[in-house]
Amino acid sequence: MKIDKINLDGKKDSIEVLDKIFSAKINKKLVDNVLYKTNANYKGRHAKTKQQNEIAGATSKIYAQKGTGGARHASRKAPIFVGGGVAHGPKGQLAYKKRKLNKSEKKLSVASLITEKNKLNNLLIFSDFATEIKKTKEMHSIIKKFDLTHSLIILDKTSKDKVEKSMRNIPNVKVTDINHFSAFDIIKFKKVVFTESSIKELEKRYS
Repeated sequence: MKIDKINLDGKKDSIEVLDKIFSAKINKKLVDNVLYKTNANYKGRHAKTKQQNEIAGATSKIYAQKGTGGARHASRKAPIFVGGGVAHGPKGQLAYKKRKLNKSEKKLSVASLITEKNKLNNLLIFSDFATEIKKTKEMHSIIKKFDLTHSLIILDKTSKDKVEKSMRNIPNVKVTDINHFSAFDIIKFKKVVFTESSIKELEKRYS
């Protein structure tokens, strides 16, 4: 299929793109599953309490089994004692299961979301940035001109090197490349922007 490409002067052209990325089946159930797994794996499970076997101290029996008139006890490290282990407490990050996300799930979810953005007219493709843009003010005017105030901008390496510095202080805009974005990023931002070369890099992964 063909899709519009635009340059910084506002002139439109068209380029040929893969149907399986820009006109894919929108699978919301798959996207929800991918987002669930992604969010679950991002969470930091840092809370941890010491179990009885992790408490430092003597292991000897605290008093005789019989003759004290009290209950039988073996270790001062038992959860019923102050300073002992904690029963059924959080066990830290290693105790939690990582939810596996395979490559086909990632690809299909990204294609589904890009297709949806395209249908909603929230997808833009720019020509590669030919000249370096150093000033944030200049880049801010470009973003305002094309209404990209809440956008994920996915660039090829050459374009990224030329404009990344000028975008660092602009809020609600994320600049990245083909290797460092996910379905979660596409959902988070209203618009998605590619350069022509970054589209070609993306298509290589799907071919």
